[in-house]
Amino acid sequence: MNRRQFTKKSAMASAMASFASFPGFADTLNPPKRKIRKGIMWGNIGYGTSILEKFQAAKLAGFDGVEVMSHLDRNEVLKARDITKLPIPSVCGSLHGKLPLSHPDPKVREEGLAGLKVTIEDAKAYGSDTILLVPGRVSDTVSYDDCWNRSVEEIKKVIPLAEKLNVKIGIENVWNNFLLSPMEAAQYVDQFQSSAVKFYFDCGNVLFFGWPEQWIKILGSRIAKVHIKEYSKKIADTQGKSAGFKVNLREGDVNWSAVMSALDGINYNDWATIEQPGGNTPEGLKDLCDRLKLILES
Repeated sequence: MNRRQFTKKSAMASAMASFASFPGFADTLNPPKRKIRKGIMWGNIGYGTSILEKFQAAKLAGFDGVEVMSHLDRNEVLKARDITKLPIPSVCGSLHGKLPLSHPDPKVREEGLAGLKVTIEDAKAYGSDTILLVPGRVSDTVSYDDCWNRSVEEIKKVIPLAEKLNVKIGIENVWNNFLLSPMEAAQYVDQFQSSAVKFYFDCGNVLFFGWPEQWIKILGSRIAKVHIKEYSKKIADTQGKSAGFKVNLREGDVNWSAVMSALDGINYNDWATIEQPGGNTPEGLKDLCDRLKLILES
């Protein structure tokens, strides 16, 4: 290197150091890491028997919070939350499978609606801002349009309560033969014209008939929370559709880098909650958390 080159490089280094002192310049050089927090769904904490023991197991594994089921003992849940200092970002309804809002029997829908109200009230009690609701199921006895119309009618009845308690109703996409495309899912949410109705997006559930990164881009700010779940098309092709879930995180067909890029694209910085088997031991829970951390860093 001659003297002129050395002088030029020294000047550039000095200029960079000067610019780095300006507010925001260092962030440009080193973009801040994602602020998405690591959660785990209640049903996937297979270690521990009491509510407190399950919260403690989740904390020991490295999770930042727990998504609980509705209709648990509120005092015990609050005790576990306060002792472990693990927040409860969301509450999953425990009755929407048994008492769907799309059921032909009005009495069943009425019971399902009552369960939904309890779920919203649970969320408020725990300091959660979102609940998970599967709105209905299409079958040979429930037509697609009936599922749509009945579930919409029932959800509208609880929107005032959700708005009052500042709790979002997150509509989840499961294999219920309903809301099979992101465009349709967006339309379903938008028709309520309420900030209290959002979408709870599950990455693994859509992989059989779509690509999660495309759903994320289209749903955008409608997404309230995200479930992290893996799926293998290869296993599904050889062992059956449901068997596709029998694969470890980051070992299936979900393109996690594309998923995270899509979440960045909609400025998502909320919770990523695991809904994945394997957490039946302390080691299994830690492995799940470690894999989730790698996904969030991808």
